[in-house]
Amino acid sequence: MKTILIVDDKLNTLRLLTDYLSENGFRTVTAPNGREALYVARHEKPDLVLLDIMMPEMDGMEFMRHFRKERQTPVIMLTARVDETDKVVGLELGADDYVTKPFGMAELVARIRAVLRRAAEPVETEKILRAADVTLDKGTHVVRVGNQKIDLTPSEFDLLTVLMNAPGQVFTRAQLLERLKGDLFENVERTMDVHVRNLRAKLEPDPANPRYILTVFGVGYRFTDEETVGD
Repeated sequence: MKTILIVDDKLNTLRLLTDYLSENGFRTVTAPNGREALYVARHEKPDLVLLDIMMPEMDGMEFMRHFRKERQTPVIMLTARVDETDKVVGLELGADDYVTKPFGMAELVARIRAVLRRAAEPVETEKILRAADVTLDKGTHVVRVGNQKIDLTPSEFDLLTVLMNAPGQVFTRAQLLERLKGDLFENVERTMDVHVRNLRAKLEPDPANPRYILTVFGVGYRFTDEETVGD
């Protein structure tokens, strides 16, 4: 049984989500703010976090800044704001998906299951991708640049896998969204730019001048097809 951590300062929301998710086969734990959520996450080790943005003491964005230093557990943001800025900032901090309030409970459960499925999809344990100085092990979900291990979120790992499966091939944003089950992100192309920027920040020695994930202006992105990348 998968454990979902629900983080929201509204008691009625916590009760509603707890009841509905329990009826749909999930174990739930709760926290009323980001500070308590960090404590609960360390002890309960949830499989996924449902995270409200606007909360007292520590809001959702600050929680993400701390949480991503400790764990790569999938996070779905719950945001009441229509402004796209909240969504983009959340994705930049490592969230895997977002749901705008008010939302349908059936849709939320579908998104939870989709994110969990993507995070746990079986892979060929013997398949190792190598391109330039980057190695990606699909079996262990370990990525290295040279000898340095890089920690990626499930979405970042999936994006890198797509790009490294075909070094030199140019992918449009729409193609990447489709490969990454982009319907979860409402097919917002700016979302893909955020994920690429996050991935570059972890992978590239100088994200402003990328060596590995290259922009093809007016088209999309490709992974370098050079055998090695030097200084």
